[in-house]
Amino acid sequence: MIERTTDDADTDLDVLIVGAGISGIGAACHLRSRLPGKRIAILDAREAIGGTWDLFRYPGVRSDSDLHTFAFEFKPWTSENMIADGHEIVAYLEEAAREHGVLEHLRFGHRVLSASWSGDEARWTVRVAHDGREEELTTRVLFSATGYYDHARGFAPEFPGAEDFAGRVVHPQAWPEDLDHAGQRVVVIGSGATAVTLVPAMARSTAHVTMLQRSPTYIVPVPRRNALANAMNRVLPEALAYRITRRLNVAVWRGVYNGCQRWPRASRRLIRAITRRLLPAGYPVDEHFKPRYDPWDQRLCAVPDGDLFRAIKDGRASVVTDRIDRFTETGIRLESGRELEADVVVTATGLRMLPFGGIDVSVDGRRIDFGETVTFKSMMLGGVPNFAFAFGYTNIAWTLKVDLVCEHFCRLLAHMDERGWDVVVPELDDPTLETSPFLDFDAGYVQRGIDAFPRRGSHGPWTVEMGCVADRERLRRGGVEDPALRFSTADRRPAVVA
Repeated sequence: MIERTTDDADTDLDVLIVGAGISGIGAACHLRSRLPGKRIAILDAREAIGGTWDLFRYPGVRSDSDLHTFAFEFKPWTSENMIADGHEIVAYLEEAAREHGVLEHLRFGHRVLSASWSGDEARWTVRVAHDGREEELTTRVLFSATGYYDHARGFAPEFPGAEDFAGRVVHPQAWPEDLDHAGQRVVVIGSGATAVTLVPAMARSTAHVTMLQRSPTYIVPVPRRNALANAMNRVLPEALAYRITRRLNVAVWRGVYNGCQRWPRASRRLIRAITRRLLPAGYPVDEHFKPRYDPWDQRLCAVPDGDLFRAIKDGRASVVTDRIDRFTETGIRLESGRELEADVVVTATGLRMLPFGGIDVSVDGRRIDFGETVTFKSMMLGGVPNFAFAFGYTNIAWTLKVDLVCEHFCRLLAHMDERGWDVVVPELDDPTLETSPFLDFDAGYVQRGIDAFPRRGSHGPWTVEMGCVADRERLRRGGVEDPALRFSTADRRPAVVA
């Protein structure tokens, strides 16, 4: 854990970053390397770097993307593990922050409550809770790196009879340090990325662990280590080996995604064949591993070296597809009449989505309802001045987009500095634009919370791209000026474009 290294004396900033997870550390590293003269600070309510990777402490917590694409473009991933455990990712982020001089700009234990923009002052005033009191900071630009879910609590539906259960019920997002599951009978409710991580990790020491799901999810094995990448690391310069591996992996994952979208029936058959080969002979594959939807209508769950399938094959874990009738004193009774006995129940039932960390944002006294805004280049909001955010990809590695957004953000700030402009705001004045939800994703947690998020437009800079090729063209090669952007000075004089 990195201790706070600032005395918090600087309360008027050029850029204030909210969140010290992978997006926030990435933004800070880009700023420090591209615009080193900027006065920046990174605030986080937690007491350590890492965001998601510091928050989740459940057994086996790991990435579900390969780290050669999930890591930053500017810093090679050098571990032999391509699918990495949470502590490896935190160590990587700490190292990146140290190398780019970000540590002295971190302020832990700072929970942002609100941010209000004043057009007269061309500044954000940010209200922060810290050490039991409230403080105020001002900043020229506000950058949100808070991710998309509520860090304070996960989604936990109410189960009938839960109060009758004599064992222990835990949610992965609030994993208790004193939970000893060795020799216990465990039921994990859920079939998403968290559940398929927990089951094989807990199966190593439990009496037995059961994954209880309402319906199946696509689960695919991936190697924990990339043999080609590790071989190149031994014979090529580190940066070159990383660049080659990263490009290869991006191409592979994009190929998998595009192939699933284009040939869903063939993709279904291929995934089923792989699954069947990894499970015991005669296993009811279609009952437990045949989803109702097509591949990549929801995110595929990756299991390193097929560990979930190995745990099932070894008899240490099992899958039950059924619905819960109610909890009982000794376990869970299912609608089929079967009862699963349990000492511990883990509710891996998903996340609660929360836009921009739940911060109350206003512009010149007008409260912003994020659900009524439209995104600009997937990184700004129409009608909200000097505000940017990082929201990564959902169909490939999150950070691939974060790198591009942060790079474009720095280019935008440099462009404004060169011309003496203080304020930039996207203005939506296209009457032909149609809008739709920010994410086109069928996952339950997305559908429950997406209405609170900004919307995406049907064309132009208002779209939300989910592909590297389009985003590289728009964010890396494209110019920072756009007809929809309005620039002005602090005294509200509009920018004059030569």
